[in-house]
Order: sequence, then structure tokens, then C-alpha cells
Amino acid sequence: MSTHSENTGEGAVTLHPLASEHLPFFIPTADGYDQMMISVLIVLVIIIVLVGTLYLHLHSIPEKVAHGKEGVHFELVAVLALVALFTHNNVFWVAALVLAFVPFPNLASPLTSIASSLKTIALSKVASVPEPAVSSPPAQSIAPSGGTEAVSPDMASRDATDTEVAIEPVVSPEDKRS
Repeated sequence: MSTHSENTGEGAVTLHPLASEHLPFFIPTADGYDQMMISVLIVLVIIIVLVGTLYLHLHSIPEKVAHGKEGVHFELVAVLALVALFTHNNVFWVAALVLAFVPFPNLASPLTSIASSLKTIALSKVASVPEPAVSSPPAQSIAPSGGTEAVSPDMASRDATDTEVAIEPVVSPEDKRS
């Protein structure tokens, strides 16, 4: 019976008699140290970090493309990319990418131009129209039908600052009885 040992001391590691003389490096030792498991774990963590970075970079592509656009356009693309990131629905990401490449029509500039042109036209017409002469309104009778007193047209055209004219209220005959 041959034994394989690295050291000949008290803690010598012996192999089973049926074991091969040349064991691969990934076979765990008797103390529980598994070199292959540790190596795979490190590689797996590195791969997960790289895939996560790639995933986040891919989801930021529409935002990077739309970065130079106006505020509303950029915000819409950013919201769609964020919704796609959290819901894992690729439709939102594709929509964000398409909107990032398609320019929005500028509707505000023509409307602003039309409004300023209309304002200029309106102000020019107001300035060219002569002001009408101030005339007194037509005189109306203040007394109700059947009353005895009424305001004459010449009294109605006088200023309220004239103190010689006093307009008294007209009282109908029904009001006098009570």
C-alpha cells in the first residue's frame, strides 16, 4: 500500500489507495478549501457587474441622443427610457429611441410670430382711426308713464357740476297715495 504525502510529518496528507496520483487542482482538499468555487465566484461577480453596466449604458442611449434637444423633448425621452428600465418593457425603450432621433416640430415659433403680427396690425389700426367727437347721449324721460315731471333734453345735457339745476325724482301717483 503506497501513500502519497507532501510532508512526512505528523499532519501528512494521505490519499486513498484507489485515488489517482495526479489529481486536478479544483478538487477540494480535506480542510474544505475549494479553489474552483472561489475562482468561479470571483468571475461571476465580475460578469454580473459588467452585464449590469452594459444594461444601464444601453438604457441611457436614447437620453444621450436627445441631450441636445429642447427641454420637453429631452424630458419625454428620459421618462420613456426610465419607464423601460424599471418595467423591462422594450416597447418604451424603442419609443424613446425613435423619439430621440425624430425632431419635434416647432409649433411655438409660428404661433408667436402670428400673435406678434396681429398685435402690430391691431395697434396700427387703432393709431390710424380718428377718435370720434364726444357727443351727449340722447335725452330720455326719467318719469314713468303717467308721471307729471320729466327731464327736458337741455337739462339732461348739462353737467352735474351745475348747481342751479336740481333734478328731483319723479313720484308716480300710486307712490303718492301710500
